[in-house]
Amino acid sequence: MKRRDFLSGLAGLGAAGLAGAGDLLAQARGNRSGLSRGPASLEAADRVTARSKHPERWGVQLYTVRDRMADDVRGTLEAVAGMGYGEVEFAGLFDWTPEQMRSLLDDLDLRAASSHVGMNVIRGEWASALDAAEILGQDLIVLPSLPGDARTADGLRALADELNRAGEVARKRGLHLGFHNHGFEVTPLGSDAGGDGTPASRPLDILLAHTDPAFVSFQLDLFWTVDGGADPLAYFDAHPGRFLSVHVKDRTPEGRMVDVGSGTMDFRALLTVGDAAGMRHAFVEHDRPEDSMTSIRNSIRHLRGLGGGSGSGASPR
Repeated sequence: MKRRDFLSGLAGLGAAGLAGAGDLLAQARGNRSGLSRGPASLEAADRVTARSKHPERWGVQLYTVRDRMADDVRGTLEAVAGMGYGEVEFAGLFDWTPEQMRSLLDDLDLRAASSHVGMNVIRGEWASALDAAEILGQDLIVLPSLPGDARTADGLRALADELNRAGEVARKRGLHLGFHNHGFEVTPLGSDAGGDGTPASRPLDILLAHTDPAFVSFQLDLFWTVDGGADPLAYFDAHPGRFLSVHVKDRTPEGRMVDVGSGTMDFRALLTVGDAAGMRHAFVEHDRPEDSMTSIRNSIRHLRGLGGGSGSGASPR
């Protein structure tokens, strides 16, 4: 199953996700003052980074190299491992069985840490998805976007209930269910969104408030969080232990997605959150790279220069 099957309706989020988005990290590289608009988040950055470390292995969301995976799964994963990545996150297995994929990953000293599955899978094929995740050796299964019936406050609360139930099943099997945000989820829904006279919340805040931390984790997409007008460090500080993984993407001041290290985001600060935020995995991703293999090579070179993230032991080339 390909990721585009899971993301139907995502195109409609673009305008909402971009509306009102400030460049919170316009002068961030090497300067934490670019991480936020005010001193509260600077204090949050100091508290988080003072007790933290980078992830042990850098990972890549294989949606980035979907063009190469479609043509040559083995050759693509060999190249990924050769660059120094130690973990991968799947967005479909490209007609390989979980058993075949696990064997290949073991040969390459790559770990399948996570996968993206759609809400249709969680609602209808959850047991099979958990079976595959166990075979692959995953920690996480992540819902990559909101279903169409969860774009209101009431819909989000109903979705939270579904995620709690599915997450409880996953935890009994040693797995974590997570949710991945885009810009829409960190943008306020609008005044009186709940119909009860209370101020509107951001969709991500509603899901955080109504999901059980024992059963549901979150995957913060750093690019989309900033693009939607929010501060990633503020989320990490306000919800310790909830964000088991992140998507690592860079952003220009104008809002263009670029390879990690080619924009203005301060990954030294954003990725040294370690145990404080609960982060176990950091996956490089670029939604629409000009050259997918060059993009992930550029990104891991920058990340390895930050320290940590030893990968599989190979040197990037």
